[in-house]
Amino acid sequence: MAKVIGLGNALVDIMTPLENDDILKKINFPKGSMQLVDEAKSNEIIELTSHIKSQLASGGSAANTIHGMARLGVNSAFVGKVGPDAYGDIFKKDLEDSHITPILLQTQTDTGRAVAMVSPDSERTFATFLGAAVELTADDITAEMFETYDLLHIEGYLVFNEDLIEKAVKTAKEMGLLISLDLASFNVVEAKLDFLQRITKQYVDIIFANEEEAKSYTGQDDPEKALEIIAEQVTVSVVKIGKEGSLILKNDQREKVGIIKAKAIDTTGAGDLYAAGFLFGYLNGFTLKQAGEIGALLAGKVIEVMGAKIPEITWESILKEVEIIKLG
Repeated sequence: MAKVIGLGNALVDIMTPLENDDILKKINFPKGSMQLVDEAKSNEIIELTSHIKSQLASGGSAANTIHGMARLGVNSAFVGKVGPDAYGDIFKKDLEDSHITPILLQTQTDTGRAVAMVSPDSERTFATFLGAAVELTADDITAEMFETYDLLHIEGYLVFNEDLIEKAVKTAKEMGLLISLDLASFNVVEAKLDFLQRITKQYVDIIFANEEEAKSYTGQDDPEKALEIIAEQVTVSVVKIGKEGSLILKNDQREKVGIIKAKAIDTTGAGDLYAAGFLFGYLNGFTLKQAGEIGALLAGKVIEVMGAKIPEITWESILKEVEIIKLG
């Protein structure tokens, strides 16, 4: 079976269900966006939401995807940087509990955290203090990290560190790995469009984007056209179109996959878990449609809970449904 390694921001998610969107307006955050904040702003937002019961869980886009793949039985590892604090301990233990090899470098800076503010309609808005995560550098990347692995999965949030991304994808390619990239957020794409497009054309094999990210990346409002433009740059293009499902294109093979019936509580991790399901299917030789269906299955299950982790008991039924999808 294929082995996968993830590279991303090692963050602890502080899942916070909002009563309304007043706090978003007060801090002037666009709903559904990911905003990078300093430690002072992060503390301010934590204080503003202190009356709301929150939950802590390891997070970060790539880590969420790797967790999903590990639960599907994929031999997985994660590379990130944490601080010598309780948040760092939480992050490492969560990896180990999920049988993911932790390749966690340490610094003296506090571990990063993301306040995930979940609106009543399930849309989430992130205030992300990167902390130690942002101190992961190109010098930390070695060829030895990628030995024995078949695919490197990277989150788009890392593109603010161009040297890191470039070293990682170049080294992974030299080691013979496939590379998948999740564009992560429309405002990230807008901020680093030229760099993203260059890296994608040179190194990326599989790209994941939602409708807004695809529009920012291609300038196209029509997700079908955006899908086609992205597919000119990579082997597999995937555009997620919300309640309409997802569009997948590889060469001349195009698939549209629907969603599963689910009661949405929190959309955090939906895209990350879709990527986990799709990559699992794709790397194991499933058809594009089957891979998309597994992605949709995981995305549908994670939105039924608060946070980006699917409960242990739910994985039992998921694995049975994956076998059904596999048999066609």
